[in-house]
Amino acid sequence: MIRRILFALALSMPLAIAACSDGGPSEISVEEPFARETIGAGTTGAAYLVIRNSGGADRLIAASTEAAVTTELHTHEKDGEIMRMRKVDAIDVPAHDVVTLQPGGKHIMMFEIMEPLKDGGSFPMTLTFEEAGDITVDVTVVATGGSLGGMDHGAMDHSGH
Repeated sequence: MIRRILFALALSMPLAIAACSDGGPSEISVEEPFARETIGAGTTGAAYLVIRNSGGADRLIAASTEAAVTTELHTHEKDGEIMRMRKVDAIDVPAHDVVTLQPGGKHIMMFEIMEPLKDGGSFPMTLTFEEAGDITVDVTVVATGGSLGGMDHGAMDHSGH
């Protein structure tokens, strides 16, 4: 009986090592979620945050909030001399890495915001990861001087939307 157990363990060892080689299951934490306040009658906005993954590779595949009708994952791409926002299907979160969603880079776009976002306010947002599942965060609204990261967000080309 002991020989059978040892034999089974010996056979399963390579499988256990292979399963751990990608860093194991993702272990996601989300830090510093924020959105800039909306200006005037603005109905679009963006959310930014830091994703820490202390486990295996994962992907952010969706985001949703009751604060907006539509929420999309976006990135910025340079097209000649123009920066354009483009919708993406997912944002990769490599194993044992940090991914920052920030102005001028990857971010979460919100369209048809239900009520103006005001400095000091907050709203819940659910992030859906391929491996880690849903994580809900409280997004803090911060003041803005009319631009995001030095860019006039309202003047950007949203043709990828």
